Amino acid sequence: MSLQPGDSLTSHNFALQIDGVMVEYLAEVSGLSIEQDVITYQQNTGTSGINTVRNLPGVKKNGTCTVVRGMTMSAAFTEWINQSINGQMGTARKNATIIFMDFVNSPTKRYHLRNAWCSKIDASAVKAGEASALTETVTITFEELVIE
Repeated sequence: MSLQPGDSLTSHNFALQIDGVMVEYLAEVSGLSIEQDVITYQQNTGTSGINTVRNLPGVKKNGTCTVVRGMTMSAAFTEWINQSINGQMGTARKNATIIFMDFVNSPTKRYHLRNAWCSKIDASAVKAGEASALTETVTITFEELVIE
């Protein structure tokens, strides 16, 4: 049984695919955004001379998002991070997808990140005697966002 009309997605079930291969179930996704410049264009109309103002779409900017994952042994994700950090951009730029799923794990919404690569990684703080999961926070930079 999937979502019914009027139901909304919940925020706890999502994953990451890199080049079509499921690599991670994530703990958190934030800042998933892309921006486009706005061009304001003013002119006078030819017949009446009235000033008109139009907003036009400008250049798209690249986007970023931050994902938090448990510090696991996911070889594909770790390799992708290392390629990015080492500047191997020929292999580091990949198409990634963040998939949001309903309560029965059926994909419901996908955010496709074109030419994505990891631009920053932060490991969680460690403290002797503390019983908590270790995480990595990874900033992903991408050139295009396609929502489906």
